[in-house]
Amino acid sequence: MQRRTLIQTAGSGLFGVLAAPSLVGAAAASTLRFTPQQDLVTLDPVTTTAYISRNHGYMVFDTLYGMDGSFRATPQMVEGHRIEEDGRRWDLALRDGLLWHDGERVLARDCVASIRRWAKRDPFGATLMEATEELSAPDDRTIRFRLKYPFPLLPIALGKASVPVCAMMPERLANTDPFQQVPELIGSGPFRFVAAERVPGAMNVYAKFERYVPRKDGALAWTSGPKVVHYDRVEWKTIADTATATSALIAGEQDWQEYAYHDQLAQLKTAKGVQVRVLDPTGFVAMLRVNHLQAPFNNPAIRRALWGAVDQTAYMQVLVGTDDPSLFHVPLGFFCPDTPMGSDAGLGPLTGPRDPAKVREALKAAGYQGETVLLMIPSNTPALMSQGAVAADMFKQVGMNVEIYAVEFNAMLQRRNRKGPVADGGWSAFVTNWAGTDWLNPAGHIALRGNGEAGYAGWASMPRVEALRDAWFRAPDEAAQQATCRDIQLQAMQDVPYYPLGQYLQPTAYRSSITGVLDGFATFWNVRPA
Repeated sequence: MQRRTLIQTAGSGLFGVLAAPSLVGAAAASTLRFTPQQDLVTLDPVTTTAYISRNHGYMVFDTLYGMDGSFRATPQMVEGHRIEEDGRRWDLALRDGLLWHDGERVLARDCVASIRRWAKRDPFGATLMEATEELSAPDDRTIRFRLKYPFPLLPIALGKASVPVCAMMPERLANTDPFQQVPELIGSGPFRFVAAERVPGAMNVYAKFERYVPRKDGALAWTSGPKVVHYDRVEWKTIADTATATSALIAGEQDWQEYAYHDQLAQLKTAKGVQVRVLDPTGFVAMLRVNHLQAPFNNPAIRRALWGAVDQTAYMQVLVGTDDPSLFHVPLGFFCPDTPMGSDAGLGPLTGPRDPAKVREALKAAGYQGETVLLMIPSNTPALMSQGAVAADMFKQVGMNVEIYAVEFNAMLQRRNRKGPVADGGWSAFVTNWAGTDWLNPAGHIALRGNGEAGYAGWASMPRVEALRDAWFRAPDEAAQQATCRDIQLQAMQDVPYYPLGQYLQPTAYRSSITGVLDGFATFWNVRPA
């Protein structure tokens, strides 16, 4: 029997208990006024991949593990875990003092139900459950996994900050159909959602959960470490016009603007009392997704022919401008650059001069016959509007018959679910962005799944990529994982589930009157008056 009492990270190493940061100054102080990058539409973070819902979810709900700045799992709701039976039994121990917002104790059976619900929406979670023989709660504080085979990535599966997150909620809510939103928001996180003050499209309000007990240890970064709240109240005010949002921050009417838009960076950087900073070094990764079920992109030869037209630099410069090339990275493959699984393997077709005339001939030889390419562009997202314009121009230059469908993001999602041809209300392609953390590895990389109609919209069927993904989970060490990811990228260049468009950094901006903003994405613990 194997027994370990240290906490296992997402990789193969172990880490010890970190020194506890000071909790001095934890008294709440009035209201923090925040401008999110878009309206909060979906309140249940398990049912969506929207980052605005993820950020909201981390205020209301807590997770069993957090994620630190090195993308490793750290204990959050659990005080630790024990591994036995040669890695096939994990006992996770909940820490003392955990309460739901309604005052009830957090029990292991609540967490079991929450894990099961999340796993039905998340590819990483689904893989974990495939490896699980039994998931149970033998007592009120113990969550037990009996595994079919060792699964050392278990902590990071439960603690990853990529979407959708494994949010813990009471069993009665976790029993909700995972394809339906929960009827109320009761979590155990550091803030309570004030539903009575919600104004859809305009305002969401959060109040400090006075009975929340922060961890006493852990490094403060991303979602790890003690979640100490210093404000009584956080108000999310939606300001759709980016110039108006920037003016409100500069005037001191708002304290924090989630996105410092690139075309307004010069103004923000020279504004008195404003700080501009990049929180997430993985930034955003952009892609052009195509529909593998319908012509013309059901033809792999046509998909491959289009590589020669993709100008990643053009896509990035339309977002961040030409003044500061450090704000973007090309070429981008299928994993986030400058992270362990990222590489430039097979990216030759994305480098060198672009030749639309040559691509036009290659498309004709591949069998393109003038089919309509319906390109969906979210009209209420500036970054996606600009990328969509570049994509439309690219299709036109290579002689494809492009039709633009520009609508509000949520309306686009409705059409995106349709699998039929364009003539019957279907689609051909769309542009979207992902956080770089969603492309760290094959585990949670939704857009890189090759499981056909059971997968992400676009429905790519890539049997070899799926086999390599399975091999990655069983790789004995990081070097083997990296080799597998290079093979996945080489195969993806042939199968073309989508076209990577580049990586860019997204700064945030906040008043100098606040401090304690953590690296990662917008989280609200540790933030305090300066």
